[in-house]
This record gives sequence, C-alpha cells and structure tokens, in this order.
Amino acid sequence: MLKLFKDSHTKETIHLAWPLVITQVGHIITGMVDNIFLGQIGPTEQAAGILSNNLYVLVLVFGIGVSYASTPLVTAAHEKHDILKKASLFKNSLFMNLFIASFCFLVLFSSAGALKYMKQPAEVIDLALPFYDVLIFSIIPVSLFFTCKQYCEGMSNTRTALVISILGNLLNCVLNYCLIYGKCGLPAMGYMGSAWATFTARLFMGIVFLIVIFKSSATNQILIVYKLVKVNWVELKELLRIGINSGLQFTFEVAAFVVAGLMAGVFGKEQIDAHGIALSLAAFTYMFGSGISSAATIRVGIYKAQNDWVSIKDAGMSAIKLVMFLMGCCGILFLILRSILPLTFTKNKEIVEMTSNLLIIAALFQLFDGLQVTVTGILRGLEDVKVPTVIILICYWLIALPLAYFLAFNLQMETVGIWIALLVSLIIVAISLYWRFRFILKKHLN
Repeated sequence: MLKLFKDSHTKETIHLAWPLVITQVGHIITGMVDNIFLGQIGPTEQAAGILSNNLYVLVLVFGIGVSYASTPLVTAAHEKHDILKKASLFKNSLFMNLFIASFCFLVLFSSAGALKYMKQPAEVIDLALPFYDVLIFSIIPVSLFFTCKQYCEGMSNTRTALVISILGNLLNCVLNYCLIYGKCGLPAMGYMGSAWATFTARLFMGIVFLIVIFKSSATNQILIVYKLVKVNWVELKELLRIGINSGLQFTFEVAAFVVAGLMAGVFGKEQIDAHGIALSLAAFTYMFGSGISSAATIRVGIYKAQNDWVSIKDAGMSAIKLVMFLMGCCGILFLILRSILPLTFTKNKEIVEMTSNLLIIAALFQLFDGLQVTVTGILRGLEDVKVPTVIILICYWLIALPLAYFLAFNLQMETVGIWIALLVSLIIVAISLYWRFRFILKKHLN
C-alpha cells in the first residue's frame, strides 16, 4: 500500500485531487447542512426539503454534466499555450451553459405541479412546493460557478474553486441558522429559511467566481483577448459533443436515485428521510471519488494532447487504485458507524434504525461507486463519452429501476430492496466502464 503513495502518478493525482475533493464535498455539504437544520425542525419539514431537492437535482445535474465538456478541451489548449482558444472555449461554454441552465429552469418551473402526483405524503407535498419554488432559482448561479470551475480545472487550477466553495458553505451555514430562527436581525422564516439560505449562498458563489476569473492574476490570462473571440458554432459543436453525453451520464445516474427516492416515499415520510439521509452520506463519500475522477480527467487529457498512451495507462490506473483504497476506507467507516452517523440528521429512533440498515448496503457499494466515477472521468479525458453514456443508461434504467420495483413491491422489501437494486447496478456499470477503458488502452498500446 505504501508503494501506491510513493508512485509519482499517484502523488500528482493527489496534488490535483485534494482541492477538487474539498470543493465537491462542499456542494454536498450545502444539501447536508440544509438536511440537518430541517431535521431539527421535524421529520415532515426534512422530508419536504429532501423531496424538493431530489426533483431540483434531477434537472440540475444535466446542466452540471454539460459544463464538464470544457475541461479536456481547455486542457488541450493550455498544453499548446493557445490563449485565444482558451478564451473562445470559456466564452462559448459560458454562453452554452447559461442557455442550458435557462432551459433547465423553465423545465423545473413548469414541473412544480408534478410534485402533487408523486404519491408522496400530502403534508410533505404541501411544505415541499414553496421550498421548491425558491430552490429552482439557484440553477443559474450554479451554472456560472461550474462554468468557471471547469475552465480553471482545464488549466490544472483547482484551488480557486476550493476557496470560493468554502466561503459559500460558510455563508450557507450562517444563513440557515439566522433565517430559520430569526437571528442577527433577520426574519424567522422557519423551514423556508433553509431554501433562501441555499439560494443566497449559490448566488454568491456564482457571481464571485465570475469576477475572480477576470480579476485574479491566477486566472485572467484570457482577459486581453476575450473581446476578440466570438460565440461560434464550431466551438459550441465541440463543447456539445462532449457536454450532452456527459450531461446525460449524470442525469441517467442521478435520475435513477431520484426515482428510487420516490419509490421509498410510497412507504411513508420516515422512509423518505431514511433514504435521503443514507443517500446524503453516500453522496458525501462519492465526492472523494468525484474529485479523483476530475483529477484523472485533467491528467489523462494532458497526456492525450501529447499522444502518450503509456502515461495515460499509468495515470489512469494510479487514479483507480487510489480511489479503491479511499472508498474502501469509507465503506469500513459506514459499517462501524452505521448507528451513529444518522444521529447527526435526526433523533427519531425509527428513522435512525432504517438509515442504519441502508448504510450497510451503502458500505458495500463504495468500491464500485468510486470505480465507476473515476473511470468515467478517465474516459472523459480521452473524449470517449458515447459508449459510457449507453452503458450508464442500460445499467440504471433497464436493470436498476425494474429490479428496484420488483424487490421493493413484489418481494415487499421496501426501501432495502431499492438499495440492493442500486448496489447491483453500480457493480455492473463499474465493471463495464473499466472494461471499456482497458479496451481503449489495448487498441492504442498494441
């Protein structure tokens, strides 16, 4: 194991990944903080927040996935010291991502009524609707943040997003407390204070990051040529080729978990809460894998620009070994602390017991969750996105969801059956994507 951390590729991956991990964790912490504060108010308010966030995230992740397109392209331009190309990619990705975010907002806005038809507890729906109406407005600033973040990552700058993410999360924590309970001269808004806190924090992060791009010496090298480049179909087509597939990958995966949450909601608000809490904890550890995945995208993109397939193999395999080690440790912690971790979110004994059972399954899928997200990042760095999209669609929508329905309703395993189905699908998608990576390596190295 010590040999792994002495490897030069592993060291470089860690150097790039740790700020990315903290940044990614920061986005999950925003939801976790909301969940914790809402859990202190009551299980109905907590379930309303979880339900609202599930529907919001279902559409949001498509926009986030599309924004990932710029990273490998900016990496290639950065390696060639092509400032004009980088400026053009940033301007076109900004245009594309804001257009996609606006479209996503319209979808979310028109979908509010769908909450009433999701067979969730009536009291949860009543509280979820106004919470959702506030939450959806944050999709535009989130798009700004990710446009800037992916551009910076393409230049191997992972620290700027880290700082802004930390500041945004601190602001969210403070505003949650102040707006829910009416502190520091602010109105006491109850559970709705959490929605406004999240919106304000995300607005801060998006606007500040955009200002930093043009004002900071670490990121403003495109400033002198930015006005010379135009929004054009050539760049947009290049970004959309990768971005649409990346967006669909994110959407297919997250949508499966959202639909799973809706299935859980059929069995009552306690099971909504248990599913939401367990998923929050699993999403927290997933961000370690996501950070390593982003670092792998950057490093593999650099070597692809150099056509160095030996280094692509070494960089990719070191990232895989690193994520397997870290996610294995997370799985062990889930098993050991499965009865303690839920207490952070709720004191309800029934919800804690349900969540504890789900965390056993979550512990088992940590390795495969880390493997699939890392290999997806590697393939994105190679600009191989179409085949992974098909794999993810098949595994989650043709295997996971039908199996979840069968186990939950036909075999009456309820939420535990849903999570077993998610575990099976994660195993299949991880192995399939890994085989895809090995196939591409074999084709170029032989």
